[in-house]
Amino acid sequence: MVREERRVYLFIGQDSASKDIRLSGLKETFLKKETKEFNSDTLYGQELTLKSLQEILLYLPLNSSSGRLVVIKNAQDLKENIKDFLARYAEHPHPKILLVLDIDKYDSRDSFMTRIFKNAQVCRFREERNLTAFDLSRQIELKKASSSLKILDKLLKEGEKPERILGGLRFNWEKYVSDPVELRKRLQALLNCDIEIKTGKLKPVFALEKFVLNLCRLPRPSIEYRRDFA
Repeated sequence: MVREERRVYLFIGQDSASKDIRLSGLKETFLKKETKEFNSDTLYGQELTLKSLQEILLYLPLNSSSGRLVVIKNAQDLKENIKDFLARYAEHPHPKILLVLDIDKYDSRDSFMTRIFKNAQVCRFREERNLTAFDLSRQIELKKASSSLKILDKLLKEGEKPERILGGLRFNWEKYVSDPVELRKRLQALLNCDIEIKTGKLKPVFALEKFVLNLCRLPRPSIEYRRDFA
């Protein structure tokens, strides 16, 4: 059996190979070899319902002396009612069940994560660095439209607000762009984008995409950037 007292594990990171190795180790120590295939369930966050999860957590192990392993992949995609249920379940987990929640990236804005942290064995694997408006600004400077749009899309999908993206770009430009003419030109384009969003002329995503593409299509200015931008 697993030596750790905790019966809830939280896997964080994108290194799926290392996660699989750790998961295999948990199976070897927590499950009986002859019944481990029958006492293991793998679920997926985006497809899971609260009723089906509750039913699975009520199943008894095939062998009374064994345990059960329940793995929820893409746990960041769970519905809010399931997150709330699991946060409460983690406070008093079933002693015969080892629950593994697998997420790609820790999000400090997700209250579910902070609640689970208190009652879980946290295992960190390789994680990608969170993208910021600085990364978007850098790709715009390089005139890489495709990668700029990909970063913009990822920022929006991760819940970043359009006004925060524009604010981050403004901050970077005011800090790093040394040519006042170029800076004014960019800030005017940024203001136009902000107006299009706030007046409803364009949906935020379309206004931002248009704004980014226009900046990427402009000829690269023959200006000097402050040394700390490079």
